[in-house]
Amino acid sequence: MSDTNPHLTRVRIIADYQFGQGAGCAIFSDNVEFQMSSTGRVRQILLEGKRIGTVKAHDGMLTLGIAGAMRLHKFLKFPGNRVVVNSDSAPFVAKGKNAFAKHVVGSDSDIRAGEEVMVVDEKDNFLATGKAVLCAIEMTAFKKGVAVEVRSGIKSKCP
Repeated sequence: MSDTNPHLTRVRIIADYQFGQGAGCAIFSDNVEFQMSSTGRVRQILLEGKRIGTVKAHDGMLTLGIAGAMRLHKFLKFPGNRVVVNSDSAPFVAKGKNAFAKHVVGSDSDIRAGEEVMVVDEKDNFLATGKAVLCAIEMTAFKKGVAVEVRSGIKSKCP
């Protein structure tokens, strides 16, 4: 870890806590840039102008942009932090639409409601990032309702 940049060290520690050991270095390279809030806290983490992640003000946890979630997808082995949707819903999720429970065919068994997750198709192709509304068991058991509130998809107009 880099001791020279305390902001980089902090977001890497948060990512390690949230996604597992080593995730911080995988998501946040040494050349990321930080946008600060008016109070001097890290808000946005950018790489080459693309949002990698955001530190949420109310709980200090991370939300991931498409670029950050794709880096996490490469780092974590399947089924780590993934919600798998069927091929019928994959194009809609990729456009940024929510993933519904009736379309979920599997997920990481450790997912809890409220966590940041990646949505993939049945071949583990990355589709979107968002917040789990249900826990892993509920996602596959329920036939109605939103399983993941998608923040942005790979084909969204605003990634």
